[in-house]
Amino acid sequence: MGDKTRCPWAQKPLDILYHDQEWGVPLTDEHKLFEYLILEGAQAGLSWSTVLQRREAYRELYDHFDPAIVAKYSDKKVNHLLQDERLIRNKLKIKASVKNAIAFIKTQKEFGSFSNYLWQYVNHQPLINQWERPEQVPNETDMSSRLSRDLKKRGFSFVGPTICYSLMQATGLVNDHLTTCFRHSELK
Repeated sequence: MGDKTRCPWAQKPLDILYHDQEWGVPLTDEHKLFEYLILEGAQAGLSWSTVLQRREAYRELYDHFDPAIVAKYSDKKVNHLLQDERLIRNKLKIKASVKNAIAFIKTQKEFGSFSNYLWQYVNHQPLINQWERPEQVPNETDMSSRLSRDLKKRGFSFVGPTICYSLMQATGLVNDHLTTCFRHSELK
């Protein structure tokens, strides 16, 4: 991990690994997109570090983020998830993940894939931002607000504009690495 210049939020080992290998990398894999959708919703009100520390447990307990399986979770399964200390035990967030799996599948059917749906917001080309300082990076944008409104119409929840912008950053729709960060130019 050495002495490379990174975005200042990447401080802890898991954050650094995530920053260096995943954050901002253009993503089209359906299971990974579903994973990020669920994890970004789980993050609401918390730090991404908190979610990263629990990600392996989420992968295990959420059937490796297979939306077809998650969409069929029963109340019994939801209650089982609520009892597991390895997860963020928030009933609304866990119930939303089931609701989101159902909406995700419907969106896949309509657009051929969730990736097609999501990437249309940036004309299937990542937006490369030129932020120099952390305070310049927005928490939400007009685009993330439009995405949020449309996802809500499609039956998704825990998809506010800030969560949507985080999803866009994580999945590479936007490159919000600072211009001083070594990943900014690597992902151009």
